[in-house]
Amino acid sequence: MITIRPVEPTDFDVVADLTVESYVSGGFVAEASAYVQRLRDTAGRSDQAEVLVAELDGEVVGSVTIAEPGTPFSDVATDGELEFRMLAVSPAARGKGAGSALVRHCLDAAYDRGLHAVVISTEPEMVEARRIYDRNDFVHIPERDWEPVRGMALTVLVREIV
Repeated sequence: MITIRPVEPTDFDVVADLTVESYVSGGFVAEASAYVQRLRDTAGRSDQAEVLVAELDGEVVGSVTIAEPGTPFSDVATDGELEFRMLAVSPAARGKGAGSALVRHCLDAAYDRGLHAVVISTEPEMVEARRIYDRNDFVHIPERDWEPVRGMALTVLVREIV
């Protein structure tokens, strides 16, 4: 069974490693990229955003960062939206429901906070993650797509909360 809970300081290294591994081994971020340090800085993220972990049989196998609009880890959320980022699942745990459980938790958090939508920036190449987003009824909003750095086009997906 997958358990979702807030990150604890004892999890920081595990979350850092699995997040970097997910993004680098997936080919989404070059190992030499400055963004790797941002992915690795779980302690810094947890000071400025909400970091959650997914546990399977007592082992941390995934994580996600949740941000409210106007906070340091929110890039595209507007008023009434919750943004999540840096969704990562260890390769050994893929296909076991950790990513889906983390996304569902984000949707539940938005609902519990009375927000109207959840938003994510993703890359078209993130096929496994896109399957989770598609199953959870996220919709591409092309006019919100953006480039954090020149040449890195990100797709914005939104899931309305009803």
